[in-house]
Amino acid sequence: ILAGALIYVVIYTIWLKPRTSLNIVIGGAAGSCAVLSGGAALGAWADPAVWLLAALIFVWTPVHFWALALACRDDYVEADYPMLPTRISAQAAAGWTALHTVLTLGFGLALGLVPAVDALYLLLMLPISLFLTHRTIQLWRTPVKASAWRLFHMSNLYLATLLLILLAAPIWR
Repeated sequence: ILAGALIYVVIYTIWLKPRTSLNIVIGGAAGSCAVLSGGAALGAWADPAVWLLAALIFVWTPVHFWALALACRDDYVEADYPMLPTRISAQAAAGWTALHTVLTLGFGLALGLVPAVDALYLLLMLPISLFLTHRTIQLWRTPVKASAWRLFHMSNLYLATLLLILLAAPIWR
């Protein structure tokens, strides 16, 4: 937990956020630390599901925040925060977001292959994964504010759905 707080406050907020357009990539490590802390607290530090979920949070974070930065690009430019979508074209930013969506989906699907999770997880995650893919393609094809907002909201729904399914998994096993 302390590592996550230090990464978020010192490395991300104070050091990286005002200095580099790739700030959010490292900022995702703070969210990953929360997952790793939870795994350690449960004595499941070595559980592949813990590491896959931590990796998913790490690669999901840019999808979420770059979509927001594309939607609110003018605000980030005015505040002079060097978010990736303010330093490259909207099309290029959508491409980087798409790459991170592919990684997010990969880790999300890989979670269904570990013993702690089962095939029902994959079945339940399929529709939301397809919808996240659809929203990402929409942004890539038409990188405008409206499609960025749709992907931003979809990224929230994707992660919330994934976490709720993981929380409910012990009920059906």
